[in-house]
Parts: sequence; structure tokens; C-alpha cells
Amino acid sequence: MFKYERHQPENTLLYKIIEKYHPLFVSHLAELGRVLPSHVQQEFEDYLKCGLLEHGFLRVRCSNCCHERLVAFSCKRRGFCPSCCAKRMVESSALLVDKILPHQPFRQWVLSFPFPLRFLFASQPQILSKVLGIVYRAISVYLIKKAGLTKKTAKTGAVTLIQRFGSALNLNIHFHMIFLDGVYAFNKKSEPDFVRVTKHKVEDIMQIVNKISVRIASYLLRAGLIERDAENTYFTQDGLNHSENEDQSHSINYRIAVGPQKGKKVFALQTLPPMVNEKDNQELISNIGGFSLHAGVKVDAHRRDKLEHLCRYIARPPVSTERLSLTPQGNIRYELKTPYRNGTTHCIFHPLDFISKLAALVPTPRLNLTRYHGLFASHSENRSLCINQKNKDKKLSLDDARTECEKNVAMKWAARLKRAFNIDIDICETCGGPAKVIACIDDPVVIKKILDHINHDSHSQLLLPIGCGPPA
Repeated sequence: MFKYERHQPENTLLYKIIEKYHPLFVSHLAELGRVLPSHVQQEFEDYLKCGLLEHGFLRVRCSNCCHERLVAFSCKRRGFCPSCCAKRMVESSALLVDKILPHQPFRQWVLSFPFPLRFLFASQPQILSKVLGIVYRAISVYLIKKAGLTKKTAKTGAVTLIQRFGSALNLNIHFHMIFLDGVYAFNKKSEPDFVRVTKHKVEDIMQIVNKISVRIASYLLRAGLIERDAENTYFTQDGLNHSENEDQSHSINYRIAVGPQKGKKVFALQTLPPMVNEKDNQELISNIGGFSLHAGVKVDAHRRDKLEHLCRYIARPPVSTERLSLTPQGNIRYELKTPYRNGTTHCIFHPLDFISKLAALVPTPRLNLTRYHGLFASHSENRSLCINQKNKDKKLSLDDARTECEKNVAMKWAARLKRAFNIDIDICETCGGPAKVIACIDDPVVIKKILDHINHDSHSQLLLPIGCGPPA
């Protein structure tokens, strides 16, 4: 096990940028007669408190040697906090692999949308549920027919993680769907039989994405969000009733949102030669009218480690602090995770424009970014027959017995650390004895007394001396 150390967000470049330029960005918006949405403003304020001891902490003490450490509170936000998003990534992937996804082959289906639809989904997120239903039905029907079965005799399942960001910190709402690479055939037997679907072809992917694009356009037309005339199709005023949100609009279109360069393309740094177009005949990908569907990543049934790695990749944080740096001119340089085909490896942002990009990535409150379909949906009558019940036959002892409420509690913070980083906070690093939380400190007066008693800088010191405790 590795030694636990506080991640000290206040020393990271991301924290310093937000701490310095967020107030300036708010002032700039005020000069334009604009304000940040309340949930976005709260996101920034909570991030600046995340992981800092002066805003509250837990006291963890070893039962044997009384060695203590302080664990700072987290903001638990979903926007751009690297620490909290990483914890949510670990928790989500562990839930999927351990309790939801059965030991069967899976395939990832990634669907991207045209730029106008990305803005529509960002400004009116309630539309996502209808669109996601259209996409799931198109792919599930394809799998059932490919297996030679019918919708009455076969069912499949999927988990969708709605990702809101691109590699250049642009707002890019798209779907990552982890689909069973096959279907369950139901008959008179109590246990369904799994039928794997193989030999997917590019022509199949093309038919699916064409069907999806046509059905989404039909839905938007019925909903009155688009209108169609003899020559073209365009959005109605209802479809663009949030067009005043310039941060999202510029982020989606890779445009600068503030400053004298407003409206121009974000500066991209090309440090590699353009890639030569290779034959993609073997890749399961199709592009039609701005819709892009990719189904080239598969995971075999025995590769649970690869499945968890895929889940973590999909649920990863939008901002990587390791790829963030400053230019000599004081601008923000962000390295792309994967270079573009034209050789672009970095994007350069003005600090205020960088803050606007972060603001655009914050999801609206109560927007569920993880959806379950088919056999994995909570209302499916056959869910218990197909999901991964790792310990369904294991009898629990009296000490292990838990209530239904306790069983559904999210993964604890200590469990996240152990699973992601091989750090066991429940074991004392000094003597190896059991450690547990003995107090939750959130009173500012008490916090100041404890930190003064430690006689160390609260920003850089985590551990208390052995045998020491706070004043009475």
C-alpha cells in the first residue's frame, strides 16, 4: 500500500488560475450586463474550497498508537474539479463492473452530433432522454436482428455515459454507450441464453447512423424545435431560446468567448506533421451529416480489467492538470490527449477565455449523466437474471448483514482510494493498526484552534504528530 498524502489542490496550476481569474471573469460579465448561472457560480466557489483544511475536515486516528491525520472535505461537484471527478470516475466504474455488467462481451458505441444539436442539447437538456431512447432502440434492434431473433424473444442491455467535453476543453455532448455485444434469448427456461453478435460491418454502422439521424430529425420536427422548407432545415426560435448563453455557443464552435479576439477560432498549436490518411476499411465508423458513430472497441467476457479501464476512460474528468501549463506570455496552454490528424497537439487560451470554457462544461443541476437501458434498467423485469451479482450465492454473516439502504450507499471515500491508488486509509501508516474517523470538524472557530495547535501551514501539512490532539 502507498502512503496517503493530501493532494493539496491549492498548489496546482488549475487552482491558481481559477483563484486569480474567476473574479475578473465575473467582473467582465458584469460590465456586459451578464451573470454566470447560479449553479456555475456555485461550482467555482465550491472548487476553491475543495481539499482545504480551513474549510473543514475529518479527524482520523489509529486505535493503537493514536497517530492522527486530517482529511479535508471535498466539493463533490461534477463540473471540472479533478479530484472529485476522479473519485466519481472510480465509483462509477466499480459499480458497473462489480454489480451491473455481467460476465459477457461488450462493445462501446460512441455517437457524436452536429454542432447545432450539441448546442440544443446543452441549452435544453430535457431533450436528451428522448434522443437517447431513439439511439438505443436503433442499436438494440440491429443486434437482435443480427442474432436472428425477434424483439419478443430476445433483449439486450446498455449503459450510457453522457460525456460533455472534448479533448480541447470544448463543449461536446456525445454518448458513450457500453452495449452487450449480443442479446439474451428468453424461452421457457429460467435462465436466458446469451447469443453473441459478431462480424459487424461498416455497412451496418452506416445504416444505423442513417436511421438515427432521420429519426432524431423527425422527433425534433414533431417537437417544433426545427422547421423544414423546400431547400433546407433550420431551428425555430423555441429551439434556440437559450442563444444568449455565449459561453456554451463559443465553446461548442471552438471560438474565443471574451476579449478583443472574441468570435475567432481558438489558437491551435501544430507541433506534428499532418497524418497521412490511412485506409479505415477495418474501422467500424460512419459519418453522415455531422452524425458520427463508432463501434470499434470491444471487450471480451474474461477481460474484466479492460472493461473497468474502459469505464474509467469514459467517466474520466474533463480537465487534466498534468496537461495544463503556462506560456511565457501568461496564456494557458492545454495539451490534447491525442493529436489531431492535422498535427495539432496544443490549444492556447487567454486566461479569461479559459474560465469561460470551464463554465460551459458545468452540467445543469439534477441532470443524470448515466443512463441504464433494456435489461440493465431498474424497471426491467429480467434485470436480476442478467446483471452481475457477484456475491448472490454468498451467505452473509451477522456482522456483514446490511439493510437495503446501506447496500445502496455509494462507495466510501476510503474504498475509492484503495481501489484507484492502492492506498488504505483504514490502516495506520505508522504501526499498521486500524484507523477510523473520530470526528467531523466544520466549526470555523474549532478549525482555527486545531490548525493553530498543529503549528504548521494548513495548506501544506496534513499529519498531526503522534500522540497529539486538539485542545479541549
